[in-house]
Amino acid sequence: TLLREADISGLWPHSSTARQKVLDNWTNGGSFSVGCLPKHLVQPKGNALFPDLMKACFELETFLCPDRTPSGTIAINRHAQFKPHRDSGAGNGQSSSLIVGLGDYSGGELLVEGVIHDIRYQPLTFDGWSQRHSTLPFVGERYTLVWFTPMGVERDDMFWLE
Repeated sequence: TLLREADISGLWPHSSTARQKVLDNWTNGGSFSVGCLPKHLVQPKGNALFPDLMKACFELETFLCPDRTPSGTIAINRHAQFKPHRDSGAGNGQSSSLIVGLGDYSGGELLVEGVIHDIRYQPLTFDGWSQRHSTLPFVGERYTLVWFTPMGVERDDMFWLE
């Protein structure tokens, strides 16, 4: 699959310093973004590195939640266990988040404000900006996709919707 191809390509971008702070073990896992960020920020490197993956991930959002307004950004995570946190940074004032877990793993549920959610092939919408969330321990190959739209990103900025 495209996620596995990106994983083994040797091109997986390093997690940002901000994301490293909330990753429990960022040397084995990683996270990068695709899509668009507010115009005053550098746009995600993942767009150029993995254009087919980006397109497929935005199509997956529409397939999973056809009534959801298309998101502007996706955080693509591999083998990432996140510490308890609220989203910040480029997501400042972001829309609701949609997350789904993919891969062959056990455990890895998402803990949101003390409530455990199994997200393996089961999408969940939550407010990552205001709700404290983290990843429970897991074993195996685990990827997550998190769709959201940062404040300042407009539909016209979403070049893949053309």
